[in-house]
Amino acid sequence: MVCRVIWLNRVAGSRKVAKQKNRLVKAFKVGFVTYDARIFSFREKDWTVSLTTVDGRERFELAIGNYQIGALKGSNPKSATLVKRQDGSYYLQICLESEPPSPQESENVLGVDLGRTDIAHTSEGQTWEGKSINKVRDHYANLRAKLQHKASKGTRSTRRRVRGLLQWLSGRERRFQSWLNHNISKSLVQTAKSKQASIAIEDLTGIRERTNQQARTKTERRRSNSWAFHQLRLFIDYKALGAGVKVVMVNPRYTSQTCHQCLHIHPVTGKSYRKGKRFVCGHCGWHGDADLNGAKNIKTIGSSVIWPGGSWLSCEIAGGLLKLPGLMDAPALYRLSGTAPGRRYSIPNGLSPEMKRLKLVIWK
Repeated sequence: MVCRVIWLNRVAGSRKVAKQKNRLVKAFKVGFVTYDARIFSFREKDWTVSLTTVDGRERFELAIGNYQIGALKGSNPKSATLVKRQDGSYYLQICLESEPPSPQESENVLGVDLGRTDIAHTSEGQTWEGKSINKVRDHYANLRAKLQHKASKGTRSTRRRVRGLLQWLSGRERRFQSWLNHNISKSLVQTAKSKQASIAIEDLTGIRERTNQQARTKTERRRSNSWAFHQLRLFIDYKALGAGVKVVMVNPRYTSQTCHQCLHIHPVTGKSYRKGKRFVCGHCGWHGDADLNGAKNIKTIGSSVIWPGGSWLSCEIAGGLLKLPGLMDAPALYRLSGTAPGRRYSIPNGLSPEMKRLKLVIWK
């Protein structure tokens, strides 16, 4: 009865989602079964699990390695998911519950700039270039185009074989992207934990909708839409939670146009100090990697968010950051040469010695 109820709930859920997306439900494919404590149990003494099937209760031996044995030892799992793979094999995904450690309190911040040229670039100079993933994506895109062209000219059996090959290629590309994002997120969290720092990452929600409105080539549009930045963010979130590292999301607006050294942006609307991967500030003369400059700006904004004394970069950055001349000589008071309509000023409280020398004015 329990299995039947779970199956009916899944059927109802799939039809509800299809109705919301205005899709026609042609068939219900059974790819996995969810088990709870009523129909699943784990026994450590012989490393077996008991599952309820349509033929009654059955016990299965687990074929697992040392890592899984270490994770399951002394645990009492209460739920699992039985998954059927495309090759016909079955895997049991056992859910373990644990209390995450308390986030480490620190004033250090690791800024992370996300992109397509460099998948991730940190404020410490650590970088992961995107050439490898673009090369793999272009390879699979060209292969798919050739197979689809062959299917359009071939027989019915040819189209059937091509559909199987396309499904296989899709799985390979997806697994490579997941593997790469796992490596990047693991390295970022380990770096932040070793430096006792929080991670500040830009919030790129809605970036595809904004970029798709721009005139671009078909190749650029495909590369942008296949960019798995959301998956990378999810991997960073759950790995940081397990490691006790705090993650903050910041608004990426103007972080790539502002110089982290003097906090200026280009005075002419529509122009920028950034040209591709190169950033040359026309105010202070700083030059270097543009993604490194953006990561340092993200670090600065992230520091204001997690600051123990409160966030002093409180208003939205709509026009950039500006360090006025003469502020360095004012230890406790801002010296303003004049005011302009619409400007909002914020005086930070409880600054560290190095941040006391950095007095910022946020202007709109």
